[in-house]
Parts: sequence; C-alpha cells; structure tokens
Amino acid sequence: MRWREGRRSDNVEDSRGSGGGGGGFKLGIGGLVIAAIAYFAGVDPRLIMGLMEATQTAAPEAPPQTGAPADEAGQFVSVVLADTEDTWTAIFNAAGQTYQPPKLRLFSGGTQSGCGTASAQVGPFYCPADSRVYIDLDFYNQLAQQFKFSGDFAQAYVIAHEVGHHVQNLLGTADKVHGARQNASEREGNALQVRMELQADCYAGVWAHHADKARQILESGDVDEALRAAAAVGDDRIQQKTQGQVVPDSFTHGSAEQRQRWFKAGLESGKAQNCDTFGARSL
Repeated sequence: MRWREGRRSDNVEDSRGSGGGGGGFKLGIGGLVIAAIAYFAGVDPRLIMGLMEATQTAAPEAPPQTGAPADEAGQFVSVVLADTEDTWTAIFNAAGQTYQPPKLRLFSGGTQSGCGTASAQVGPFYCPADSRVYIDLDFYNQLAQQFKFSGDFAQAYVIAHEVGHHVQNLLGTADKVHGARQNASEREGNALQVRMELQADCYAGVWAHHADKARQILESGDVDEALRAAAAVGDDRIQQKTQGQVVPDSFTHGSAEQRQRWFKAGLESGKAQNCDTFGARSL
C-alpha cells in the first residue's frame, strides 16, 4: 500500500505508554476469539466493555498527545484516517451534509473510553458515545499470529471499517438499529447486527475506492489482503475454528463470503448508496 506521501490527520490522540492500564498481557485463544468477534463491533460496544470491566480496570491516563505520531505505525494510522476524512467529507458535501470526523485514540494495554473501560482484549472498536475509534496496535500482531491476518492494507481496512461505524452514527443508522434490536428476538437482533457490520465493510470499500482514485494507494496484492482479512473474521470461520460447527442464526457480523462481497461492492462502485444492506433482500 502506498501511504507515505499521504496527508496526516490531526485527529489522532496517542495515549500509548501513558499509564492507561493493562500492561501488555498476552491473549490465549479464548481471549483472542472475544477480540476477533468484538473486532468489528460498532453498534453498542458498552455491552462488550461491561464484560471487560469485570476483569480489568484501567489506571488513570495522562492526557494523550494529539496530532500525527512520530513513529511509523502511528504515521500510518494518521494517513489512513486522513484518507477517510477526505473521502467522507466529499461524499457528505455532495449530499448537502457536513461530515464531522471522529477522533482516533491509540492506546496500549487499556484505556478509558466514553463507552467504558477497554482492554487490549476488546480489539479495535468505535464508541458512539464519544465519536472515537480506539486501537491498540499490538492487537494486529496477535491476529497475525492466530488468524494469519496481516498486511498494511488489511490494517487500513480495519480502520476504515470502524470509521464506517462512525458514518452510521452520523447518519442515524446506529440509533435506528439499536432501537429495533431492543424490540426484536435474539435471532432478529443478530440479523440486524449482521446488516450493520456488512454495511461498515461496504463503507470501508468505498473509502478504498476513493483513496485509490485520488492517490493510487493500491499495490499488487492489497485487495487480496483486505479480502483475506474480511474472510478471517467471518462468523462461519470463527465458529468453525472455535466450536467445530457453524450456526448461522447466531451470526452477528456475517459470513466470510458476505464480508468479502460487501467490501468489494463498495470498492468497485465507490458509492455509499450501494451499501444499503438493510434494503437488500439477500446478503
């Protein structure tokens, strides 16, 4: 992925090493599965935080440093975030709306968010309560070890997916889905959550389309990286790996094939209106 010449975003908050708690522990397969499932969750992460708060409480954090971090990993995150800002600002403007970009908080071990106390076990997530994306970059290394999930474009896709949840929050989609799930059965609620996650996958593809059109960021193999990443966290892949059987009614994020297909829908068209997973008869 060609990223080094890209614009850096000033909306990065770096609290790595600021005493946020947790201290860089390693995850077993059970914890990693929790992380993988939480990895793309964006509707109401407070449910996830509640589980994590029972096992770990973060220490008080020092104020984060703002602006593009100096290290390479932080610079990469800053460039990808800037690309999402440029993409969604243009799309919102074309629709007569104003895009309000999220902040992105880098942390290590644990952190306090508007949705509760988060540990590294949660993985990257979006908190609608404070309009922030949270990422512990060490999580990428653990996913690469356990799920063969690697590559810079795959990592960019993760950020773009979480920003996709921010877009849903701005458009009111998140609130509508959260309200509908409160009056739905577990099966119906899961189905709504799947549509939510697949739309965020599609929005990530929309970002990739526009970023490549503007700066030619894609290199050979990049799209395959993202598709492998999408497949790796498909519900069917995770369930088969962890419990030896696949239960579609319990899906909350979509199958490997669905995640790949909706990412490609956004990537190939570049149109947010092509990401209407809620209006689609078939996913």
